[in-house]
Amino acid sequence: MTEIYIVRHCEAKGNHKRLFQGSTDCDITELGERQLEFLRERFKSVRLDRIYTSPLIRAKKTAEAIRGERDIEIIPVEGLTEVHGGVLEGKPFLEMFKRTPELGRIWNDNPQDFEPEGGEAMRHAYERICRAVINITNENKGKTVAIATHGGVTRCLMCRLMYGSIDRLKDVEWCENTAVSLIRFDDDLNAQLVYMNDHSHIPEELLPKRSRIAEVSKD
Repeated sequence: MTEIYIVRHCEAKGNHKRLFQGSTDCDITELGERQLEFLRERFKSVRLDRIYTSPLIRAKKTAEAIRGERDIEIIPVEGLTEVHGGVLEGKPFLEMFKRTPELGRIWNDNPQDFEPEGGEAMRHAYERICRAVINITNENKGKTVAIATHGGVTRCLMCRLMYGSIDRLKDVEWCENTAVSLIRFDDDLNAQLVYMNDHSHIPEELLPKRSRIAEVSKD
């Protein structure tokens, strides 16, 4: 079996400021640094062969916490980057969806059809993300791997595992900052989702409660 740990990044400044963070390369917050202390402790005793990460700094710092003091290479993969928000990118989430209510409605009700002007279509991101994880799995058969990535990336991947189609994306919950999901693949790449959104290593006071619907705000 090949084991793949999927880890969402810690809190970044875009999360705290309620921006459509997307591919904007925001650094992490002080709260995020505290979250990483607990994540580092969680992975201290987990045997890992390789660690992969989105190239964005919030994911790279999360990958470094997963590695801890071990001598494991961290490999950046463009396919693990968050969906690019186009006209929404780096802007206040609530403000932008008030300006573009139809885009907000799609985000809430039909996220599979989300395709902001100048950005990446969600359907394209879904295929990109799943292809990246399959490639990583093929390169590491029989090994244990950790992937540090993003909320939207994790949601797309979980949708593929749970439902086999992006059309059920609305039904997939968002994972918390530093939450861990575990997938096991056999040699034929049949996948088993062992658990999802496990944030038991993080004290509740370090997990701010935020809505991801367009009328309120988004990670």
